[in-house]
Amino acid sequence: MLIMLCNMVKRDHFDPIYVENLSVQYDLVKVSKQSLVKLSDKGGIWRENFSLKPCWRKPLSTTNEEQGKGYIFFNLTDNPEDHITQIANAVVVAKYVGATLVLPEIRGSQTGHKRQFGDIYDIERFMTSLDGTIQVVKDPPMEASKVNITNIKVPFIVTKDFIESKIKPLFKAKGNLMLTTNLSPSTMSKAKEIIRKDNIKMDPNACLAIFGSLELQQELNQLVSSMIGTLRSLSYKTNGQFVAMDLKVESLGNLCKGNVIKTKDCFEAKDIGEFLKKIGYQRHTTIYLTQSGWHSSLDDFRKIFPNTFTKDAIIPAYEKAKYQITKSSDFEKVIDFQVCTQADVFVPTISNLFYTNVVAKRIASGKTEVLDPTQKDSTSSSIVNYVSPYISKKSHWAYSCFC
Repeated sequence: MLIMLCNMVKRDHFDPIYVENLSVQYDLVKVSKQSLVKLSDKGGIWRENFSLKPCWRKPLSTTNEEQGKGYIFFNLTDNPEDHITQIANAVVVAKYVGATLVLPEIRGSQTGHKRQFGDIYDIERFMTSLDGTIQVVKDPPMEASKVNITNIKVPFIVTKDFIESKIKPLFKAKGNLMLTTNLSPSTMSKAKEIIRKDNIKMDPNACLAIFGSLELQQELNQLVSSMIGTLRSLSYKTNGQFVAMDLKVESLGNLCKGNVIKTKDCFEAKDIGEFLKKIGYQRHTTIYLTQSGWHSSLDDFRKIFPNTFTKDAIIPAYEKAKYQITKSSDFEKVIDFQVCTQADVFVPTISNLFYTNVVAKRIASGKTEVLDPTQKDSTSSSIVNYVSPYISKKSHWAYSCFC
């Protein structure tokens, strides 16, 4: 009887969790006995994180530039990776022209679809963190109606020189401006190249806006924390550590259109699974995918890593209904961005702004375990050969915000 009892305790509390079906309920998972995940005594594929000190707090003044009488308006897209760039540009422009910043709305891709800033972000945190740097208001006075504003498009990373020559004269003449950040792929590529060649550092006001003022509103933050907690509880044999992968079936398919022969940028989900296995990740590693729902093309990946989840499998049913996860992609995108930012390891599959700005947030928190499957020799099994160049070469602009 004692032996039977011990076996039951062992099975319920110490054996790794194996999810049989992605339709698993939030509060009920099926388990079966599996072999242990083997990790190096020195940490192996799971590395310790090291936080950096923010440098951008030092040069910030406690007073604004000469305060003008105008307002800076701007809208956010429904992609959270865009918000970092859009907010940074708006704060920097408001700072150097002496304008008051108006809280933005979040506009969806469909006409008429919009959310309030506070639906996603903590308004009080945003406003108080910028206090003494710029003035921020929720609603401008009636005389500053959006009917009387001038539209202006700014580059991917707006500089002080651009503001002085292009924006400030317009602001003095018109008073109220609506900023739109150019987020086209060609503009972003050009900006990255300029940063790399000229070793351009981020404006300290942009650093403050990105890393010191933008936080999720309380309820949404609690949901993300709950989901991450679930992923960690499913990662018992890896000490609660898990991998987040930006993998969307449709996006991968677009990369391979017209390619008869696979290139390093064209691969399927199974190829990425084989890649992770090759560099040392064990069968029972818990992996989060940004894919919405489950797709049959992911089945082969899941055969390699059975503990693979999408958000649909780990979000509580009542939260799914509350945030209309199945009807609107707004909150899905926010969840994906936050999980990829906070995971122990991040694996991008496409070079895009999501990849860039997730890495920015990870650098800020010291989570520099970012593995790029497209790097170097595809035959190599050494994990160091696949560390993102953003990390290995410290080529990311976020490093200029930290010491």
